[in-house]
Amino acid sequence: MILTVTLNTALDLTYRVRSLRPHASHRVSDVVERPGGKGVNVARVLAALGHEVTVTGFAGGGTGREVRERLSDTPGLTDALVPVAGATRRTVAVVDEQSGDTTQLNEPGPQIAPGEWGAFLDRYDELLPSASAVALCGSLPPGVPVGAYANLVRAARTAGVPVLLDTSGEPLRRGVAARPDLIKPNADELAELTGSHEPLRATQDARRRGAHAVVASLGAEGLLAVTPEGRWHATPPTRIHGNPTGAGDSAVAGLLSGLVEQLPWPDRLARAVALSAATVRAPAAGEFDPAVYEELRGRVTVTGVVSAA
Repeated sequence: MILTVTLNTALDLTYRVRSLRPHASHRVSDVVERPGGKGVNVARVLAALGHEVTVTGFAGGGTGREVRERLSDTPGLTDALVPVAGATRRTVAVVDEQSGDTTQLNEPGPQIAPGEWGAFLDRYDELLPSASAVALCGSLPPGVPVGAYANLVRAARTAGVPVLLDTSGEPLRRGVAARPDLIKPNADELAELTGSHEPLRATQDARRRGAHAVVASLGAEGLLAVTPEGRWHATPPTRIHGNPTGAGDSAVAGLLSGLVEQLPWPDRLARAVALSAATVRAPAAGEFDPAVYEELRGRVTVTGVVSAA
């Protein structure tokens, strides 16, 4: 079983409009609703790949009930979310069909009480022994300690469970110091962590700060990996147009599934890039276009990278 942690779950709403213009009314051509939050997106992709996956984190209010009802329809996915008094947040993605751009609006999430945080820690400790790997993903809702991910990383390491961390800002900085097996920042998160805007140098610096391996997401330029086994740059064969929301989460699912299956790093990276690109072509986060994935995964280019000075 793969365990994904989403402390700030969401109900993701995706609106499609012909052209998004400020200060104007818009006619929405299509609406898609899905359970969301980074770890939930990761879990749905893992389940679609055939892995048994358990989702934990928080869910509350009417939005939380809807998230849990929708998760119950996903084969291979087990709901272990912890109930809270506050309402689960919503996120809104507005896709401009004319330009292909997406505008994202993210609510902060519910206030988590100390007793609710304690209940989550108990649930996490119960689930760890049966996990083959753990993904800690996304933002922290109000009330959760900023060092939460660092503590969860240490607990996974103590249990001997490989742990992937995908977050940003101070939670990432503290989490890296706890020595996770893998982190997957995007270019902006990596620059904020290290102070460097040169991807290879920044990725190497992030690894020196404590991460066992670092895979940086470079958007349309693919993934850059610095690991104990080597350094690689994986790129898609063509630029994919569509909605990028959730593409990074699909990359995490590809990396995590490759870890559990003990694939060589180049194969993990090729899978992650192909899944990410296939998600850009899908209508909603946490989904991927299987035909695009199958077509792309054998065409991803993975090349070795010489270390920066």
